Amino acid sequence: MDRFFQALRDQGVNAALLDDILAFRGRYPVEETLRARLLPPALPYYGRETFEMAASALIQGENILLTGTKATGKNVLAENLAWMFGRPSWNISFHVNMDSSALIGTDTFRNNEVQLRTGPVYDCAVGGGFGIFDEINMAKNDAVSVLHATLDYRRILDVPGYEKIQLHDATRFIGTMNYGYAGTRELNEALVSRFLVIEMPPVTEDALHYVLTEIFPDFTREGLQQIYGLFLDLQTKANNNEISTKPLDLRGLIGALKTVRAGLAPRLAVRMGIVNKSFDLFERELVEDIVMTRIPESWTPGDIFSM
Repeated sequence: MDRFFQALRDQGVNAALLDDILAFRGRYPVEETLRARLLPPALPYYGRETFEMAASALIQGENILLTGTKATGKNVLAENLAWMFGRPSWNISFHVNMDSSALIGTDTFRNNEVQLRTGPVYDCAVGGGFGIFDEINMAKNDAVSVLHATLDYRRILDVPGYEKIQLHDATRFIGTMNYGYAGTRELNEALVSRFLVIEMPPVTEDALHYVLTEIFPDFTREGLQQIYGLFLDLQTKANNNEISTKPLDLRGLIGALKTVRAGLAPRLAVRMGIVNKSFDLFERELVEDIVMTRIPESWTPGDIFSM
């Protein structure tokens, strides 16, 4: 039993659900050629109810859409699900220029003949993988509309000019989306109807404590309290619309802490990872004030980590 299963058992996740996941893994072994796509996540997911909803849907053959604000762990959950179900994963990042041929495949000239150069959705469908549609609300409607038959009960992929493909029984799709990012749009109703939608809850103190100590087990007690207190302060300000979500960057905070561990002064590190993410001068000053209440100028790396 790997640490990801153990972490969920420790959180009280339904034991029968975890047994069903193990049975799923046994039922659908992964081909040797796809094992390179079995990628362990950086850390286990923390959130019992959310995990149980997502895993139950996937076991029943449904696709899921993870929605919510920034820094709620959507990608961490998607990566954990793919790993725990033992499935190869394809991460498909959407952008305004993504079209159907980039998803399914396009003709190419190879060995003196025209052949199909398959796209990630095609490979995922045939390989029994978990396809992660990252920022799906940045996609053009005509790009994802070709997937309607793939995502509903028909579970087929009709490639123009080629054979119709029946999805592997283990294939599932997980969409993620943030609100209010530049370039995002309202999702087509027909597309949303093909997912079960999970609203990701805001990061709690317990979840943040868990994530930070998983990555940095050598925190000092005071350092840990002030770091997660800083993030929660920023989250409260963002929820109250006092600042934007730009400084609310958990990846940035983790990156900053890595530079502290390498010897950089904590205040300088947090400036890179959090404060400078805001390009509005007034907002940057507000964020700097929040940082000052949590991280004194005099702090050294030894105040954050046991060195």
